[in-house]
Amino acid sequence: MAHAVHRHGGISLRSQQMALLHWKSTLQSTGPQMRSSWQASTSPCNWTGITCRAAHQAMSWVITNISLPDAGIHGQLGELNFSSLPFLTYIDLSSNSVYGPIPSSISSLSALTYLDLQLNQLTGRMPDEISELQRLTMLDLSYNNLTGHIPASVGNLTMITELSIHRNMVSGPIPKEIGMLANLQLLQLSNNTLSGEIPTTLANLTNLDTFYLDGNELSGPVPPKLCKLTNLQYLALGDNKLTGEIPTCIGNLTKMIKLYLFRNQIIGSIPPEIGNLAMLTDLVLNENKLKGSLPTELGNLTMLNNLFLHENQITGSIPPGLGIISNLQNLILHSNQISGSIPGTLANLTKLIALDLSKNQINGSIPQEFGNLVNLQLLSLEENQISGSIPKSLGNFQNMQNLNFRSNQLSNSLPQEFGNITNMVELDLASNSLSGQLPANICAGTSLKLLFLSLNMFNGPVPRSLKTCTSLVRLFLDGNQLTGDISKHFGVYPKLKKMSLMSNRLSGQISPKWGACPELAILNIAENMITGTIPPALSKLPNLVELKLSSNHVNGVIPPEIGNLINLYSLNLSFNKLSGSIPSQLGNLRDLEYLDVSRNSLSGPIPEELGRCTKLQLLRINNNHFSGNLPATIGNLASIQIMLDVSNNKLDGLLPQDFGRMQMLVFLNLSHNQFTGRIPTSFASMVSLSTLDASYNNLEGPLPAGRLFQNASASWFLNNKGLCGNLSGLPSCYSAPGHNKRKLFRFLLPVVLVLGFAILATVVLGTVFIHNKRKPQESTTAKGRDMFSVWNFDGRLAFEDIVRATEDFDDKYIIGAGGYGKVYRAQLQDGQVVAVKKLHTTEEGLGDEKRFSCEMEILTQIRQRSIVKLYGFCSHPEYRFLVYEYIEQGSLHMTLADDELAKALDWQKRNILIKDVAQALCYLHHDCNPPIIHRDITSNNILLDTTLKAYVSDFGTARILRPDSSNWSALAGTYGYIAPELSYTSLVTEKCDVYSFGMVMLEVVIGKHPRDLLQHLTSSRDHNITIKEILDSRPLAPTTTEEENIVSLIKVVFSCLKASPQARPTMQEDLHTIVAPWHYRLKKSLLGHRNT
Repeated sequence: MAHAVHRHGGISLRSQQMALLHWKSTLQSTGPQMRSSWQASTSPCNWTGITCRAAHQAMSWVITNISLPDAGIHGQLGELNFSSLPFLTYIDLSSNSVYGPIPSSISSLSALTYLDLQLNQLTGRMPDEISELQRLTMLDLSYNNLTGHIPASVGNLTMITELSIHRNMVSGPIPKEIGMLANLQLLQLSNNTLSGEIPTTLANLTNLDTFYLDGNELSGPVPPKLCKLTNLQYLALGDNKLTGEIPTCIGNLTKMIKLYLFRNQIIGSIPPEIGNLAMLTDLVLNENKLKGSLPTELGNLTMLNNLFLHENQITGSIPPGLGIISNLQNLILHSNQISGSIPGTLANLTKLIALDLSKNQINGSIPQEFGNLVNLQLLSLEENQISGSIPKSLGNFQNMQNLNFRSNQLSNSLPQEFGNITNMVELDLASNSLSGQLPANICAGTSLKLLFLSLNMFNGPVPRSLKTCTSLVRLFLDGNQLTGDISKHFGVYPKLKKMSLMSNRLSGQISPKWGACPELAILNIAENMITGTIPPALSKLPNLVELKLSSNHVNGVIPPEIGNLINLYSLNLSFNKLSGSIPSQLGNLRDLEYLDVSRNSLSGPIPEELGRCTKLQLLRINNNHFSGNLPATIGNLASIQIMLDVSNNKLDGLLPQDFGRMQMLVFLNLSHNQFTGRIPTSFASMVSLSTLDASYNNLEGPLPAGRLFQNASASWFLNNKGLCGNLSGLPSCYSAPGHNKRKLFRFLLPVVLVLGFAILATVVLGTVFIHNKRKPQESTTAKGRDMFSVWNFDGRLAFEDIVRATEDFDDKYIIGAGGYGKVYRAQLQDGQVVAVKKLHTTEEGLGDEKRFSCEMEILTQIRQRSIVKLYGFCSHPEYRFLVYEYIEQGSLHMTLADDELAKALDWQKRNILIKDVAQALCYLHHDCNPPIIHRDITSNNILLDTTLKAYVSDFGTARILRPDSSNWSALAGTYGYIAPELSYTSLVTEKCDVYSFGMVMLEVVIGKHPRDLLQHLTSSRDHNITIKEILDSRPLAPTTTEEENIVSLIKVVFSCLKASPQARPTMQEDLHTIVAPWHYRLKKSLLGHRNT
């Protein structure tokens, strides 16, 4: 039959063969079997993946099946002529690289019952024509890149039993017509971007047993009508935006096996009726807003394997009845408000693999019976109030990998039986009150990677097993009373990244072998009793960023080889017995930010090469024996902010003029040296300096001018040779003898007379000139009235149009007011409404018409979605005003002042609001050229529309940062938001906006201006204020995830509010922190659901 032509209905087997061969010729690649068997010389019925059947009493053959899953096909489906293959009933091209759209010609396959195109690269929309495949029973388009809406015509596929469009990019609503597919058993639309509510028509799918809608953007409640789907076994609605409560009728779905409602905004309590779902194996409700206690009826779910309720607001105690769910493998309840003790009945759950009760309010002790949980691999009780001893029976945990009891009140010793746990990967007992000796075999196995025992009271020797524990990645033993010789108790660790042994009683010398730990980034052995020298071998640690050896008895010199640690950013060798000089090679540490060699016996000159460490923020070399001049290259440390301390040495000579370049420095100590000469006038340029100590030197002459020296304490200048100045406690610089005064007077008199005459002549000539020019100028001004106008989307608006719309700026049109002007609502002649800000007449800039016009024209070019559009400006002899887009709702300040509006501004909206403002400021600072500083970021200048979306407004005080300008300016801003440095300097930088942004962020979090909170934190010694104490109580309480976001925001707030502008982050850094918060996710691995 190879070349016989058998015709049926006008379409021969030969023509079907030719259609397939043509398609093969268009493919970019195929698998070897398809490539070798699809030949014109053989019957297609013998080809790989092709099935034929006889038609019309075996008189002819037709192709019915194409089954080529994972066949290496790379090409387009549109090249296949479907009209030549009308007998096809089955197509499986899954797991290939088929790309391009699904062709509409597929509708010609009227006999098709099975179509599987999952795991390809299909794009475009799902064609309407697919609905013409009336016999289709299975359609799977999952794992492609399809877009657009699901066509409503899919409701015509009335014979279909399985419909899967999982993990595409399909958007829009779920068509209600899907409810017409009465035979449907599986509906999988998960992991798309579907929106809107779940159609109630889906309740008609009474044969449905699998229903997946998770991973979309669906909103609204879980429809109670879904309770009619009594055949449902798998229901996944997680990772959406669903609200409302869990319907109590869900207890009617008695065939349910897996129920996933995680990561929504579901409120209310867990309905007791869930206890009716006797077949349930998975109940996943985590990351919602569920409240109330755990229903005792959960104990009826005897088939349950996985119970995930973490990150809710569940209260009450753990029901003892959970202990009868004998099949339970994962019980995850962390990050709730659960209280009471751990019921001993949980020890009956002998199949348990993971038990996480962390971040609750659980008290009492760890049940002795927990030793029965021999299959347990993860046990986390972190951040509770658990007390008492750790039971010896926990040594039975032969399969334990992750044990975390951090931040509790555990006491007494760690049982020696812990040495029996050979599969441990992470052991975290930090921040407890544990004491006694550590088990010698704490690292008996070869799996231990993370060991955290910090902040306890462990004593005795370091466990001997740690020396050979080569699997270690992080080792934290700091804050204990451990003893022993570090060179004998610690070995070489090829995977170790962080080691902290700080604050123990360790002795011995630093082993040169530690240079063979190639991954080591942090080495902290401060506050011990270490002796000997610093081995040069430490320079072989290529990834070392932090080295702290302070407060020991280390002697010898600082090895020059330390200069090879080019990634080092923190080096602390203080409080030791080091001698010799500072190696010049330290100048190679270009990333060094913290250098402290204070309180040693170092001597010699300070190397000029230190000036190459331009990222230094702190430099302490005090209390040594350094001599010679302070090198001028120290002035290169323009980034130094926190401290420069050279006190208590033998330094002499003049102070370098280059010190003035350190404009970010806050604290400078030059005391107890032998400096001579005057304090350089350049010190007045150190605008951030708040503390200066120059006492006990040989300085003389007048103090420099500047804010610092006007408000200084006389104690800063005690015991010098002859300093003088207008400062209480210092002699005046003008107390010269009388004959000198007379001599000076005789010298100055002729100079004063000449200058006075010149000034008088200039004034007279100027008066005459102005008189002659006045009339033409006044005429020009009047004529120029029409030149000053507003540009906006309608073109040129006359000045008079604004004046007329506001009735010459009548107060009845005022919709807001601030320190720099009033805002009016103006309806123009064409009906458009704009906001007009009329600026007050101020001293700054009114005489600089050109600068104002240039800057305003730049501001009108701003185009960012979270910035109110500035349509234009008007500059006129009588008025100066700005014309903005009109935002309807009002300001953030007004919203927070209104209880109902503040309640509607929930934590999700507040988080988005902060992000929008951060994006706007980031745009101004980093995307505009030149950068733009707003200078008046306040809650009054953040406007909200009716959806509560935020817009930054009011550029009446904004300034362009010009690289060729000093950017000094008159004070601008609103009291309560102005950066503190503007009280003593007029230097405007982006960091002024960063400070104001921090104030606004805190105002959003607490619901009011934070002045009272900040005053309390400043004046009170009690800084133990919890997040919940300061949160705005008007919106619904945040979920645990939202609370973690708030904690991240507050960290950003206090970094923005630092006194030193240089210590504040940039808006780019703020935005990165805000939009990329750390989210706790449990998705793929039941055991890998925690990251330390």
